[in-house]
Amino acid sequence: MLSNRHPALVQCTLALVTLLIAVASICFGQYPLSLAEVFRQLAHLSPVDGVAGQVVWSVRLPRIVMALLAGGALGLCGATLQGVFQNPLVDPHIIGVTSGSAFGGTLAILLGLNTLLMMTSTFFFGLAALILVYLIAALQGRESTLVLILSGIILSGFFAALVSLMQYLADTEETLPNIVFWLLGSFATANWHKVLMMAIPVGYAAAVLFKLRWRINLLALEDKDARGLGVSVTALRRGVLVCCAVLVASQVAVSGSIAWVGLVIPHLARLLVGADHRRLLPTAFWLGGGFMIVVDDLARTLTQAEIPIGIITALLGAPLFTYLLVHSRRRGAF
Repeated sequence: MLSNRHPALVQCTLALVTLLIAVASICFGQYPLSLAEVFRQLAHLSPVDGVAGQVVWSVRLPRIVMALLAGGALGLCGATLQGVFQNPLVDPHIIGVTSGSAFGGTLAILLGLNTLLMMTSTFFFGLAALILVYLIAALQGRESTLVLILSGIILSGFFAALVSLMQYLADTEETLPNIVFWLLGSFATANWHKVLMMAIPVGYAAAVLFKLRWRINLLALEDKDARGLGVSVTALRRGVLVCCAVLVASQVAVSGSIAWVGLVIPHLARLLVGADHRRLLPTAFWLGGGFMIVVDDLARTLTQAEIPIGIITALLGAPLFTYLLVHSRRRGAF
């Protein structure tokens, strides 16, 4: 674990490394660019010299920024949920928002809706899934972490079945391949309009979570103990889950369903800075963003045809999580 005496230094280092990864990533692709050319383009803050300028500003830069936001959102969401539920195996899929958003996007593709309506549908069904989770918990009579997790699992299975139904009904020539590719995750359609539509909700939700991160530490206590310290546990948990739902729904809306990031990155961040959410949440954000940029680089450069993001995150995430699991076991974390 890195020294806890210099948390600001750790965050600045991670942010700088992520920035360097982002700049280096602009060089990679079917149209190779030198670092000198990349810096020349960035220095003018607008496209310069035709093709190279268009590649940097219209293709790669919005894609890299979107990958940063998506990875950061998933890493931040995963770290927050693991703290809220006090369970190291929780990830963004557990509250049902990912499956709900996936259904909304799949339905939009099946109906042939435009990009804006598709993103709206994805966002709407993602937040609707969280509302249904709380509705089930209300019918059960309590909002304990166990009830919320089980409600999320129920909704995840339900929406996953609806997604399968949409795939079964889809035209196999065109619609079904589009659905499958979108569900596996991709930043291929990135543009500045989508970046803006993602940046606003992600930025707002992340800012709220960063402001509440010291309170999330108190959720590790028994509810009665946290209330004794003046924390409204139910209101805090609801607010945090709404922010997580916004993060996940925003990510799925622009890049499809991407697994493993929200599970693995928080564990890696915890190894670096410990379990204190004041340091953990920003660390998870930067690690998630940097990791996703690297994954996207692999997706668009390993083969001539682009590999879906979800495949690479699974291929990298599974062995990485295995290593973290073994390492944590030796340290007594599990």
